[in-house]
Amino acid sequence: MAGGRRAAGLALGWGCCLLLCCAAASKLEVSTPAVVEVESGGTARIECNFYIPGNDSYTYIDWSYIDHNNRVRLCRIMGGKLLEENTDYKGRLSVGEDKALSISRVTVQDARTFVCQVGAGSYGTGENHTELHIYKVPEAPEIVANTGGVSVQSSDIPQIAQCVSRNSFPPPNITWHKNGEQLQPEEKMVKIPATLTRESSGLYTVSSTLFAHVTREDRNSLYHCTVHYWLRGQRHAAESRRVNVTVYYPAQHVKLQVMPSSALVKEGDDVKLVCEADGNPAPVFSFYKRGLAGIWQDLTSLADTNSGVLNLHSVNKNSSGLYKCQTLDLDDMTQLEKDVELVVNYIEGVRVKMEPSSPLREGDSVKLSCNAHSPVPLNYQWSDEEGRKVTEGNQLFLNNLTFETSSNFSCKVIAPSVPGLEQSKQVAVAVQGKPRIVAISSPLYVRQDEVVNLTCKAIAFPRPSVHWNVNGTAHEYVENQHIASSLTVRVNHDLLRAGAMCRVSNALGVSEKHIQLLDQKTPESKGVIIVAIIVSILVVAVLGSVIYFLHKKGKMPCGRAGKQDITKPEARKDKIVVEVKSDKLSEEAGLLQGASDEKRPAADQSEKYIDLRK
Repeated sequence: MAGGRRAAGLALGWGCCLLLCCAAASKLEVSTPAVVEVESGGTARIECNFYIPGNDSYTYIDWSYIDHNNRVRLCRIMGGKLLEENTDYKGRLSVGEDKALSISRVTVQDARTFVCQVGAGSYGTGENHTELHIYKVPEAPEIVANTGGVSVQSSDIPQIAQCVSRNSFPPPNITWHKNGEQLQPEEKMVKIPATLTRESSGLYTVSSTLFAHVTREDRNSLYHCTVHYWLRGQRHAAESRRVNVTVYYPAQHVKLQVMPSSALVKEGDDVKLVCEADGNPAPVFSFYKRGLAGIWQDLTSLADTNSGVLNLHSVNKNSSGLYKCQTLDLDDMTQLEKDVELVVNYIEGVRVKMEPSSPLREGDSVKLSCNAHSPVPLNYQWSDEEGRKVTEGNQLFLNNLTFETSSNFSCKVIAPSVPGLEQSKQVAVAVQGKPRIVAISSPLYVRQDEVVNLTCKAIAFPRPSVHWNVNGTAHEYVENQHIASSLTVRVNHDLLRAGAMCRVSNALGVSEKHIQLLDQKTPESKGVIIVAIIVSILVVAVLGSVIYFLHKKGKMPCGRAGKQDITKPEARKDKIVVEVKSDKLSEEAGLLQGASDEKRPAADQSEKYIDLRK
């Protein structure tokens, strides 16, 4: 009984299934995509696929759209012809061989439901719907920061920036970010109101404004906005540029420093005292210096109160002291202050002491001592009048003084720890004594009636005077302790015979020297002497030739035993020695040498022996 019931139920189930399948196979079916997305300005293509039982042909195909629950037909395809209705789409529609509907130059107003209806005679009609979605990618978001700045002490939530996204469809969403992290609305801290505007083109403009409290750390924060939109089922985003807003906050710390560094300041420098506070905007700066009895002297009139700089020009040791900078915040009237010690390095009281201080004479010794005062260690250097370094240390010893030692010596005092800090002091070391003649023009070869210059050079201190015992025109030249006198005279018989006397004197003594004048032979007499010398040499040469000829003829012994050295002074009968001896020759040779300022050695003025051997 139970088995019969199960068999009957199974048979009933298969029967129902077979009935449904047959009914489906005998029904007209139409299929279209549920959603079609296309960008504004593009072409939308909506396919329409249908099935007619028995592969029978359709009677017509209608394309229409739904407008406020009303169906508006766009076109009909019948008998292979397209019949287009007079609608807003006229001129933008086309139907392909596959019966797909194409709409060109779509706008956001085309975002609606489209219907494809197929009529197949006895099989009735079938239809399906497609949602056409139009999208427009929003333009890059524009962000504008608050140009007026934001105060950390603001009681209201201040505006940070505004972000605008234009010409999008559908409307996008805007989010805000600080330093890369998204901000969320927070009561009494962060507000993000937005407005949505539909333009005449059907596109949307979205504006969003960020309001948020800030801290002094936000002075370096970067803000940006992001526009989010959907495209073909996927989420997309476009970011704005990063902006920074000016944050106003009171100063918490103040710093005062000396520029350049206080350790390097020296007298004559220009110094800046720079006061800096970490508030924004910068507070008002005031400067003071502590004076006697701890009373502060106001120096604000000398400072730039906006930049916080106090300029001190050409400082000296009196500029040293304690300086104070004071700041005033005009928002909450709070005051901060900072002080700094200014040390001006200096050298003063440079003195040079000479021992003994009494007048110095040649041969004496002297000690020079140099001293100065400074708050920093000092080095000493001595140099001469030419700037050449003599020694180091604060003492200079000079022994065995001479007139040549007389000079101006300089003591340079240097502070090695402070570059450029130095001072110098000069002292004159004058060696006194009677004059010493160091050069005269003697002997001087002259001719009768010739105009010559007689010179005499001496050294002495105090400065001496020069006198001549002959008349003439004198010119004097002085250089340091040296004095030179040049006397222009005409040579006469008395001057040639007696010479001239140079006399140099000062308060400490007299020195004098004689200038000898020698008569110089005329050029004619010199020529006669030279001719005589040449003739003598020719005679000797002829005599030598005769001796050589006799030797070759055998008239003279020539063997080894017979050879004699004719250069030996002991002459025998078999020696031939020619002696050329002429007092006049020696005298004239001496005169020739005098004319060329050279003296011949004594050996060259003696007897001459000429070896005539060949």
